[in-house]
Amino acid sequence: MTALRVGVLAYPGCFASEVFGVPDLLTMATHVAGPGQAGYEVSVVSPRRRVAAAGGAVLSVSPLREVDVLVVPGFALVPGSDVDAKLASLAPELAAIRAHAAAGNVVVSICVGAFLLAEAGLLHGRQATTAWLFAEELARRCPGADVRPERLVVTDSGVTTTAAFSAMYDFALELIREHSGARVARTTARLALVDDARASQSPYVDARLLPQPGNEFSRRVMRRLDQNLAARYDLAALAGSFNVSTRTLLRRFADETGRSPLAHLQSSRVRRARHLLETTDRTVASIAAAVGYRDAGTFTALFAKHTGQRPRDYRAAFRRGATTASPTRTARGSRGA
Repeated sequence: MTALRVGVLAYPGCFASEVFGVPDLLTMATHVAGPGQAGYEVSVVSPRRRVAAAGGAVLSVSPLREVDVLVVPGFALVPGSDVDAKLASLAPELAAIRAHAAAGNVVVSICVGAFLLAEAGLLHGRQATTAWLFAEELARRCPGADVRPERLVVTDSGVTTTAAFSAMYDFALELIREHSGARVARTTARLALVDDARASQSPYVDARLLPQPGNEFSRRVMRRLDQNLAARYDLAALAGSFNVSTRTLLRRFADETGRSPLAHLQSSRVRRARHLLETTDRTVASIAAAVGYRDAGTFTALFAKHTGQRPRDYRAAFRRGATTASPTRTARGSRGA
């Protein structure tokens, strides 16, 4: 059977882990599949002779070649970075991405590698995703793309984009499932301790890290709402406390933030509930009441809408383990025994 040719496009400043993460999982899948099964021919390619990854590690690269799947890793992007300057420095890589797509082959981005695909013109008219922290920036830079910040992996007409970092494994497992079958993908996931049942990046979003919209008026409204999470939402009373009509409050808040006060309140309530689920043993009903919901069912539906998980499932996945001993403490304790 024919091996699937996969090339990873290395470039200056890319994350080395995102260069090798997919190839390593594909190598494991090849061993799982066994002899005589369709495998993967993987190479790290570049239009440059020398590539230093983020952190300075020098990568061994091969010249560009025709492959069935071209994987574009992400780079070290932090809020406030000059993305324009970064992309301008990658003209040879952008040309390689365009040429590969023009030949009708598959292009995949990992994390903020989606910014390279957008700059190469591949995301216009397509659905896409990226790391939740930078989804808004991607949508701003590429208004022709339908950015889905809650999705882990999005494939649209031969172009695949993924969420941050570990989502490269979600993509790799999908690729293995398609090329080698469900059994090989499932076994590979178990051996690598990779979750093959994730459906959304929403549970991982930390709103405190997102750029905060609005100016003084909306910020005062948000503070009032955040300080009274358990109180019943009363739009008229809220408007009265700021000496404006409800219509004026809604208009000014929407103009400054792009959403309604109720939407902000719901997001804040879910954020507080997430913290309580992660750090306490309080019941779901108790947490619901603490963030303003007498009906636990209503709270559960809202929580699932925002995070993609029911509260109990979220707690099971993200509970900060008080029962798991620290490896450092365990090692120290063993030495002192």
